Amino acid sequence: MKSVVARAPSSTANLGPGFDVFGLALDAYYDEIQITKQGNEIVIESLDSVPIELEKNSAGLVVKEMSKKFKIKEGLLIKIKKGVPAGFGMGSSAASAAAAAVAFNALFDLDLDQNTLVEFAGIGERASAGSIHYDNVSASVLGGFVIVRTDPFDVIKIDPPKDLVLCVAIPKISVPKKKTEVSRGVLPQQVKLSDYVKNLANASAITAGFIKKDVELIGHSIKDIIVEPARKHLIPGFDKVKTNALQAGALGVTISGAGPSVISFTSKFADHKKICKAMEKGFASADIKCVTVICRPSKGAFVL
Repeated sequence: MKSVVARAPSSTANLGPGFDVFGLALDAYYDEIQITKQGNEIVIESLDSVPIELEKNSAGLVVKEMSKKFKIKEGLLIKIKKGVPAGFGMGSSAASAAAAAVAFNALFDLDLDQNTLVEFAGIGERASAGSIHYDNVSASVLGGFVIVRTDPFDVIKIDPPKDLVLCVAIPKISVPKKKTEVSRGVLPQQVKLSDYVKNLANASAITAGFIKKDVELIGHSIKDIIVEPARKHLIPGFDKVKTNALQAGALGVTISGAGPSVISFTSKFADHKKICKAMEKGFASADIKCVTVICRPSKGAFVL
């Protein structure tokens, strides 16, 4: 085999109280990575505005590390086709990293287990976030709802309820280059025990909701009193977007990953267009335009 193409979905992380632990794959957008054996070095090509230096590109970093680990000496061409908007809390770098890990695994018949694929994909997050974290990449690699433990390293996947529908509002605002680093920089270093307990209870209820396939339990548990309050000032109009969406029928609303996108959790019986319009009006109250997307949980990365 000389060339492999893999595709990986967008994702949302945290889901409110599950900071750095929860991820959910979304069928809103996909990234596509083609890896071809050629030449004497690893080269990146893309028609999209992505860094082409290996160390600054999430897919490139993954391929570099996997080549080193498995002693692959031959040159590789990495072609990147971006579908996930970068810097908006939809797991853009994670989608590229996940697709790269899955493509490399297939190209060299490595037969890696899921945890190992996720670990390699996580390395790619250094390129955009400045550090390794696994919530988005786990969702993009495995699909569905994921819970990440790092000691010992283990990713637990749960199939989401079939009637879960997400409404995502992506504001048209400029985001800093190292947006994830900036959004992590505003987080509190210490939290009250009572706040921690409330978040833990909500995170536990979300997990129970996914296990029981109970969309209402999931939605009504999307409540975060630690990270969301610290970050919401980075998103103009956030409070109005959230209030509007809940009034329009959303079960729960929170920041998607590190933002600035806002995500509503709903059932298939909700009026999704009404919720999207309500979120658009919320951003409009801060003179911000946005794109809204109605999506569902997605399967994980796959080889085309």
